[in-house]
Amino acid sequence: MRSGIAILLLLLTVTGSAQNLTGIWRGKRTQGAQGCFPEYGLELHIYFSNEQTIMGNAYTYVSKEQYVKTLFTGRYNPQTKRLVLIENSVLSYNVPASCIPCIKTYQLSFSKQGKEPTLDGQWTGHEMGNKNACIPGNITLHMEPQPIFPVTIPQSDSLALLQQKLQLKQREKEVVQTLKLDTSLIKIDLYDNAEIDDDTVSVFLNGALLLYKKRLTDKALTLSINTMPNTDYELMMYAENLGRIPPNTSLMIVTVGKKRYEIRISSSEQKSAVVRFRYDL
Repeated sequence: MRSGIAILLLLLTVTGSAQNLTGIWRGKRTQGAQGCFPEYGLELHIYFSNEQTIMGNAYTYVSKEQYVKTLFTGRYNPQTKRLVLIENSVLSYNVPASCIPCIKTYQLSFSKQGKEPTLDGQWTGHEMGNKNACIPGNITLHMEPQPIFPVTIPQSDSLALLQQKLQLKQREKEVVQTLKLDTSLIKIDLYDNAEIDDDTVSVFLNGALLLYKKRLTDKALTLSINTMPNTDYELMMYAENLGRIPPNTSLMIVTVGKKRYEIRISSSEQKSAVVRFRYDL
């Protein structure tokens, strides 16, 4: 089940104090008596769309095999350092037959214990599929360098539905460049590399469709990406045609902080060009 929220870009650019919360948070979620389990693992993958608005995924789990994955949005108040996160939908789950996933609301506070960032608070919620209240509990999370669960590439509903219907030809991947990043924020501009000849591309990030059959011109197609730390990313250019002058060529300008990379890319009906990047804390 997918939320109706239109997520136009994969991981949107963030600024200011909210940026400190972007990343992987992991710890414990307790539940009072008569809950399915007295304690769960909880892993939040937090992204921001601006300084105050939050989006991401939550994994509640007993083991890596028994989990509930949800989509959440929320608000952050940088003055009070309080967060409110609201789960919008359950994306996938595997739980015992006697358990019903909870759709949760989190009330959390951000703090630092020494140098370690911490989120503490409570949660409430109701059972998936009805309004029966779940037994509430407490939450304690710490920022972690690496996730247990896969980092999702968010898409708009329209692109997700479109990708389900796509039948791409199998092509060899050619790695054009690998970038080591010193900041999580990336801006990618795509242009036609030579004469504008109707080159058309689709762009995928870690297999998720971000741009579909977009014509390359002298005006940039722009993606703003906020990468999660210690996560490998693979941006693939899939040639939808070869234009009037084969092969399909493009210029990718990657802006990372004060650094700027110009990458010339060529794709064909046999090969898809790939740029890899990673931000290590």
